[in-house]
Amino acid sequence: MSIQIKMPALSPTMEEGTLARWLVKVGDTVTSGDILAEIETDKATMEFEAVDEGVVTEIAVPEGSEGVKVGTVIALIQGDEDEAPAPKAAPAAKPAPVVEAPKAATAPAPVAVAAKAAGERVIASPLARRIAEAKGLDLAGVKGSGPNGRVVKADVEAVSAPTASPATVEAGLPQADSARRPDGGAAAGIADFGVPYEDTKLSSMRKTIARRLTQSMQDAPHIYLTVDVRLDALLKLRGDLNASLADRGIKLSVNDMLIKALALALDRVPQCNVSFGGDVLRQYKRADISVAVSIPGGLITPIITDAATKSLSKIATDMADLAARAKEGKLAPTEYQGGTASISNMGMMGIKQFTAVINPPQAMILAVGAGEKRPYVVDDALAIATVMSCTGSFDHRAIDGADGAQLMAAFKTLVENPLGLVA
Repeated sequence: MSIQIKMPALSPTMEEGTLARWLVKVGDTVTSGDILAEIETDKATMEFEAVDEGVVTEIAVPEGSEGVKVGTVIALIQGDEDEAPAPKAAPAAKPAPVVEAPKAATAPAPVAVAAKAAGERVIASPLARRIAEAKGLDLAGVKGSGPNGRVVKADVEAVSAPTASPATVEAGLPQADSARRPDGGAAAGIADFGVPYEDTKLSSMRKTIARRLTQSMQDAPHIYLTVDVRLDALLKLRGDLNASLADRGIKLSVNDMLIKALALALDRVPQCNVSFGGDVLRQYKRADISVAVSIPGGLITPIITDAATKSLSKIATDMADLAARAKEGKLAPTEYQGGTASISNMGMMGIKQFTAVINPPQAMILAVGAGEKRPYVVDDALAIATVMSCTGSFDHRAIDGADGAQLMAAFKTLVENPLGLVA
């Protein structure tokens, strides 16, 4: 009997995905637990495991296909107990229209690595695949140093990328076909003013970021409230705590302490720990803090659940683990979907102050700037203090300005009197 393999729902909200890569081919025998394919959702590339056993007889959806609806049949497997019919090859992708390149353009030099045999399965981490794609490398020619020959980040970074075609980099020359539509016009929605350019196809993650942030700015009337916060006491406490935690290999960051401060502030001002639902206002009973983390190709917000009740050391270890796995595309959907409020810290990049876009359906996000030495009034006298500017963005449909101001004041008090973070 033929078994249908369908596009899985890898998260509660997933409706479609990109079939990034097949890890099996027609004729392969698979058993339960084998990895069949890598599927790209809006936030991560996830491995799809086989549940049934048998021989792959048909690949119905070729790799690279975007917008594949959940439930679509993507492959067929013939059970071992049945006589397998002749395998069907994967449907050939339609060839892209060819645009004649300028005569001055020459083919890029091949990468000097030993290529794998044709048709041989390439095993690589999702991060390695993304880096290879950005560098224009064919993973079939990269020798893997990971377990069972798996290609990892270091393997890809050790290989030089092919030289870019002069047609795409030399000023004044026509664009290569990757930068133009088949009819010779510019990319849809972007006017062509004759400036040399190269278009890069948007990933599912970047499309989702664009859609959600546009939705947020259009639907949620933002109000912005800024406070200056003195950091000296928090920095001293951080130094003392890190000295006591050194033997456990734990190092607190300022951001770890700010996560706890925001969670406690939301506990003190619960009217800001809400979501707007049209005809209802949802009041959350705990503070789950989404933390903005930059990853290759976009941004993801892993969640510190119930952050107000966690110790600073627990927040630090959880955050280090979540950030590391986020950059490798290994987070489970439950680890980045949800959250009741967000924090985005660009202080380590030297940004003094900024405003952040609310992450729907949340109703607030805290933007944290850099701590820097500034003139500051201390005990009615002018002094030099380490100060950072923090700006809260609030959905004015759900949170009144006075309530937002109370939250910012509570946050400022907790940071300037940090013993409350460890009480």
